[in-house]
Amino acid sequence: MPNITESYWLSEQQLLVTHISGDITRAEVEYWEDSLHQALAEIPDDTSFKIFINLYGFKATDLDAHKRFRTIVPATLATYGWKVGYVDLFAEEAKGLEIRYTRGIRCTGAAHVHQDDTKIDRYEAEFSSPRERFFTDPETARKWIEGLAM
Repeated sequence: MPNITESYWLSEQQLLVTHISGDITRAEVEYWEDSLHQALAEIPDDTSFKIFINLYGFKATDLDAHKRFRTIVPATLATYGWKVGYVDLFAEEAKGLEIRYTRGIRCTGAAHVHQDDTKIDRYEAEFSSPRERFFTDPETARKWIEGLAM
């Protein structure tokens, strides 16, 4: 199965979809991050969006790729007014996180997917909220975020 590193904006649903999967190198992490920023650039100023973060099947090929990867979602969403629930697990990153609103755009909900059921079960139990959930099944996560009212 090929690696996936893509993000796209679905304007009619006000949904940003980002997907990274496979054995991913640092260069591929950076390509994925660029796709995320390009999709965010398509969102009109002074609007809101929801995000579907599909990391199912993601595996960093080395520690450098993992380190580069792990801060992207929390740091990026913080620039759209969203603090990812699990960010406080990483004290150093959380300390420097500044919540702001780029171009007046606000994130209003997030669905996270990953295959590690131990981690996801913990995140769901400790960090989920009515507007943020953690899943091991991409289809269930997609349905939930699509149904989340703006």
